[in-house]
Amino acid sequence: MRGKAGKPIEFGAKLSVSCVDNYVFLDKISWENFNESCHLKEQVEKYKETFGYYPESVHVDKIYRTRENRNWCKERGIRISGPKLGRPPKNVSEEEKKQAHSDECFRNAIEGKFGQAKRRFSLNLVMTKLPENSITSIAITFLVVNLSKLLRQFLSLFLSLFTNNRTGELIKPPFINFDYNLNNFYVLKLIDLSENSWSKVA
Repeated sequence: MRGKAGKPIEFGAKLSVSCVDNYVFLDKISWENFNESCHLKEQVEKYKETFGYYPESVHVDKIYRTRENRNWCKERGIRISGPKLGRPPKNVSEEEKKQAHSDECFRNAIEGKFGQAKRRFSLNLVMTKLPENSITSIAITFLVVNLSKLLRQFLSLFLSLFTNNRTGELIKPPFINFDYNLNNFYVLKLIDLSENSWSKVA
């Protein structure tokens, strides 16, 4: 029972997921409703166990910003996103507004990962009968999400090395300009227009 407008009841597993450098970590799966805020400490401790240190900041939804979680993070030098508890201040500095906007944009990454998993990798179409099969399907879905991110990184690395070996000018633009790169390939004779094929380059 969620009590949301239009969807008072939701079916399926409930997930607790964290996102680090656009990689997704599936921390908890349950078929019973649970309060996500109770697992923040566990997720942060898993982060320390994995990377060897506590994160500089955690970017969470409103439900995680309890007094207990705030005090726990403060004791460990972790900044938690979102406004402070209590009545909001009348005057908010531009720096605080900028920080709040940056935190909210950063937190949107995890929302985007859920959308990506549902739209591209069929997370919302898990229809297996047994609970253990459903858990496996969900875990594989997030595994594929991470593999797609890793593949894009390898592709970007390959393209940067490929172009950097031939000219430094190809990687100067902050975005990929197809016409710009294609013209440079012509100059470097990477493309032979007469044969409409790639030429061999020593």
